Amino acid sequence: MSNQSRRDFLKTGALSTLALGSGVAGSKNGLTTTKNRPGDAKNVIFLVSDGMSTGTLTIADLVKQGQFGSKTHWIDLYENQDRKFHRGLMDMASLDSSVTDSASAASSWGCGNRINNGAVNMGPDGEKYRTILEIFRDAGKATGLVTTTRITHATPAGFSANVPQRGMEDEIAEQQIDRNYDILMGGGNRHFDPGMRSDGRDIYDMAESQGYSVARTKDQMNRANPESKLLGIFYDSHLPYTVDHKSSSELQETVPTLAEMTESALQRLGRNDNGFILQIEGGRVDHAAHGNDAAGLAYDQIAFDDAVKKVLDFTAGRDDTLVVLTTDHGNANPGLSAHGSGYRDSPRMMATLHDYRHSFEWIYNELDFHWADESVRDNVSINRVREVIEYATNTRITLEEAEMAHKAFRGEFRAPYGQRRGAGAVMSGILANYNGIYFISTSHTADYVEVASWGPGSDQLPPFVRNTAMFDLMVDMAGVRAYAEG
Repeated sequence: MSNQSRRDFLKTGALSTLALGSGVAGSKNGLTTTKNRPGDAKNVIFLVSDGMSTGTLTIADLVKQGQFGSKTHWIDLYENQDRKFHRGLMDMASLDSSVTDSASAASSWGCGNRINNGAVNMGPDGEKYRTILEIFRDAGKATGLVTTTRITHATPAGFSANVPQRGMEDEIAEQQIDRNYDILMGGGNRHFDPGMRSDGRDIYDMAESQGYSVARTKDQMNRANPESKLLGIFYDSHLPYTVDHKSSSELQETVPTLAEMTESALQRLGRNDNGFILQIEGGRVDHAAHGNDAAGLAYDQIAFDDAVKKVLDFTAGRDDTLVVLTTDHGNANPGLSAHGSGYRDSPRMMATLHDYRHSFEWIYNELDFHWADESVRDNVSINRVREVIEYATNTRITLEEAEMAHKAFRGEFRAPYGQRRGAGAVMSGILANYNGIYFISTSHTADYVEVASWGPGSDQLPPFVRNTAMFDLMVDMAGVRAYAEG
């Protein structure tokens, strides 16, 4: 079905029956019609825990129960019958692979088309698809992006920009400001600061000339003019991992958490009488999975879950806000394995995460290590590797294990599966002897992903849905389909 015929079908077929409340099948993407009518969703909130395998959701819930005495809000949503929600699985395949990258995944939601991995809202022949933030903006609704990655990274870009390659983040920064979105918060100073951009352009000056308040710290975010657009850029690259954030009073003072950014964004966007769309991304969950960093993974997922609570609070008692809670793909598929007699050692082992001080990223910085820099590897000693790992994780490792990690830092470790040879993979394997958590790889997986939804239109979600259906759901329930055709 062509894009044009698909749009015509959605307008004349699925949407007309939806407006009548007939209850028959909807679009080819798998939506089914209900009594909900187009326009019932004044607001749309789209929450993404990037790279969240089912094992990540489980581990975070178990860690939160063990350390803080309560379930995650995501899991509590499934147990709590006071709020009506719908749950299913989503097929996140890209146009050219059953394993998607984050740019293609976000673009499938952001423009309603599957595209090739690496592109952002552009087809294989250069087709440029209208983005969902542009659609909502032109319909008079407020628009926002909040993330723990660079604001120019793949997932926020998938709702806001058009580039043939996701790495064109300088260009994405310019597009995000040029397109006049209301809220942009995350990391990525290197794509806005003239001293860090290759072209020397001052994107902060560009933003201020277009009416943005610019915030570089949490305090500046809190004090910014509530009536203005807001550009909040709080780190040179991605925001620090939560496990590092909680160990640093300086970071706690200067860098807002995802929940704090979410609360600020909801307060600001909620001022628009016509409603809003807001994407909220826990982006470093994906990075921790790539790095096989169990503590980085668990605590960033819990921090994302704190943002979920802000959305649950915002939507409590109101029926005008469609919420989608999901992930874009699995990554590394971690799990807590069985240990000890009757598997009784596993909870105790996982509880060692409670005492971790830092992420693997912090370890790399302490060792002045980068995977592509052989000269740095040559300068790393076995004792130094052991010392830094033990401090960061509060875990004593053996000399043999330190030697394995040392080889990995030098690029000399060998394993049957190539993805298990890097420093992160080897460190995670060593620490799995103590925390019980192991990863199958260091990259994305083809899993069908978890999706939950509540609010107007949520009961259109079937138990199994195609990724592009989310674009149709948001556009139709917000009543902005006409602006998607321009």
